[in-house]
Amino acid sequence: MKKRSGSYPPVRVEGNGRAVVSQAGAVLLVETVRKTGLDQAISAALAPWCKPRAVHDPGKILVDLALATALGGDCLADVAMLRAEPAVFGSVASDPTVSRLVDTLAAAGSRALAAIRAARSEVRDGVWQLAGPEAPHADGQVIVDIDGVLVLAHSDKEDATRTWKKTYGHHPLMAFVDHGRGGTGEPVAGLLRPGRAGSNTAADHIEITRVALAQLPGKFRRGRRTLIRTDSAGGTHKFLDWLTARGRWLSYSAGMTITEQIHQAVLKIPSPAWTPAVEPGGEIRDGAWAAELAGDVLDGWPKGMRLIVRKERPHPGAQLRFTDADGMRLTAFATNTKDTAIAALELRHRQRARAEDRIRAARATGLRNLPLHDSAQNQIWLEIIQIALDLLAWLPMLALTGQARVWEPRRLRLRLFSAAAQLVTTGRRRILRLAGHWPWTSVITDALARLDVLPNPG
Repeated sequence: MKKRSGSYPPVRVEGNGRAVVSQAGAVLLVETVRKTGLDQAISAALAPWCKPRAVHDPGKILVDLALATALGGDCLADVAMLRAEPAVFGSVASDPTVSRLVDTLAAAGSRALAAIRAARSEVRDGVWQLAGPEAPHADGQVIVDIDGVLVLAHSDKEDATRTWKKTYGHHPLMAFVDHGRGGTGEPVAGLLRPGRAGSNTAADHIEITRVALAQLPGKFRRGRRTLIRTDSAGGTHKFLDWLTARGRWLSYSAGMTITEQIHQAVLKIPSPAWTPAVEPGGEIRDGAWAAELAGDVLDGWPKGMRLIVRKERPHPGAQLRFTDADGMRLTAFATNTKDTAIAALELRHRQRARAEDRIRAARATGLRNLPLHDSAQNQIWLEIIQIALDLLAWLPMLALTGQARVWEPRRLRLRLFSAAAQLVTTGRRRILRLAGHWPWTSVITDALARLDVLPNPG
């Protein structure tokens, strides 16, 4: 018997293969772009920046950058992975052309940002209509989560400063529409800020909310059907007053800092007033209770505000804070939702933790690093990241089912987008033949079949 060497079979490698397509599973993203009309909308929006006799359309360049980012790229040069596969991605601009476009859009400033955001808003409205019962507004309410994220800088970049965590970089503020337990989420706003920007700056929260609301269908841009959900950074007088101002009337669920006044009020709550917290399935959450505060603690806050405090046994090893009481970890949040049980409101606010999942997905999709020097350029990069995250949210919403519906970007890349295929040309048709032994080939083909039956844009 011949003795084997090593744990893996030896393979001879040659570099002259033909008709083989890498990242063939990315055809899912390409088809999502086509069916949603994203490429047409972005091209129309960027028409003012298309030079006469230009070879490459600015909209196509921007969408190509978003596709490269969705596939795991983290800089402009990573568009080269698309350029290597013209059979799938078409003609892709050179690196200098890509850089010039980003510089041009950065120089245009707010005009370019407004154009890109308007195109995304238009496409989002159509995507939600296509999604039907899978759309985030299918139950009549839209939840927008706002959260900050620290992006470290390892070189000297504009507005990179010391952060509140004593690191160095930027402190963007992001907003995401929550898709609920059965889905992921999609970005609706990104505000690039210096690293020294505060966590609870009301002006920044108002600005990010304005941009986020403009991304929603018209009927959700005001009124109680839209819920703005934040951590304690959003629990400020100015921000809550703005949310509830006449003509806006938005719902909110905002974390609140445990002040001495709130702490003393909690100590006076009688035991029967505490309601057991619940899990999403309706079962009792062990070791957690919620109660509503009233009286002087609401003075000066918007009319109709409810202040709810939660106590829970700390996890093993967790250290209590001086604002905690009786060995329990205390947290509080404010809401203006009426006629809803305290336990249900507490569960809804606790589900804001899904925003951390969205931040993790954004870090894995270009937000780990801001690759350019100028802030205006990096703001364009932030818009590209959001387009990539849009595609990574719209694809599952329109075409994936089961557990694949909640896969995060890294898993989508590993199992679906990285699949290789053989390119076959027959007559006037080009066919991608995916490997039959790949475990997720059926997921790809089924998703493509669902996208195929959707109506074409326009």
